[in-house]
Amino acid sequence: MISLGIDPGIATTGYGVVREERNGQLTALAFGVIETPKTATLPERLQQLRNDLKAILAQWQPETCAVEELFFATNAKTAITVGQARGVILLALADAGLPIGEYTPLQVKQAIAGYGQADKKQMQEMVRMLLNLRTIPKPDDAADGLAIAITHLQMRKFNAL
Repeated sequence: MISLGIDPGIATTGYGVVREERNGQLTALAFGVIETPKTATLPERLQQLRNDLKAILAQWQPETCAVEELFFATNAKTAITVGQARGVILLALADAGLPIGEYTPLQVKQAIAGYGQADKKQMQEMVRMLLNLRTIPKPDDAADGLAIAITHLQMRKFNAL
């Protein structure tokens, strides 16, 4: 099964494509970021995000996908903008007919590191180990996308029990 994980953002959206083999082994097929220029208008940035995501979907043809839920304690303006990006992402995934999982940062940390307060470095190292990568995936948003994809694959198995 191929899973696409997405860490939404307006300036930078991280993504990771992970395949789970029948024996449970996980393989990173692709990871990276979608970046939108700060000089573009919000509608232009959202359009680019949608178009780039559609290209990723066409290239990797995931069978399932997951998006990180938003958690903002302070900056409402940032939350609204990221929420708009998240909405565009969810729409593009729904248009592709994909089942969509949504996970909080706490759920992702618990699934990957076994600890809901794991720091960024711990998370990145666990992603590297789970995917048998030589180095930690960069940039951070891409590692987050991989973590979300892994979480979704694990949760699908758990929920099937």
